[in-house]
Amino acid sequence: MALIVGSTSDLPVVKEAYDLLRTFGVDVEVRVLSAHRTPEALKEYVMEADERGVEVFVAAAGKAAHLPGVVAAYTTKPVIGLPIPAKHLYGIDALLSIVQMPPGVPVATVGVGEARNAALLSVQILSLKYGELAERLREYREGMRRKVLSSEVKME
Repeated sequence: MALIVGSTSDLPVVKEAYDLLRTFGVDVEVRVLSAHRTPEALKEYVMEADERGVEVFVAAAGKAAHLPGVVAAYTTKPVIGLPIPAKHLYGIDALLSIVQMPPGVPVATVGVGEARNAALLSVQILSLKYGELAERLREYREGMRRKVLSSEVKME
């Protein structure tokens, strides 16, 4: 799977996705490629992804956030857009850019800054092919369930 960020400043947000994917045992390529500053390199990377076995892309971008849509334009593999929070509009601009793809070029979109959800959606997609991921995902969810049920509530 590939995790692409438009800028090195996005790396702290996507680190959560990377760490969670590695916990599930998913091999992850991480690249910094910009839809605007390195369009040719981005195109080449995405178009050669099949040769490297990439099956899902997570594209993280802020502000104008064209990165996920450009990735989707060059592949038929699933693309998950991860809007990055920004200083002025808090990532709402990125969310709207990513979620408003034209018909025929879909990009799945998670919430602003929700890197863990991007990772989990990737695992869900990959689990359709890799049964061991489906089992790990069930275990992960069971752990979440147990944590909620074991939480104590004290109100005074």
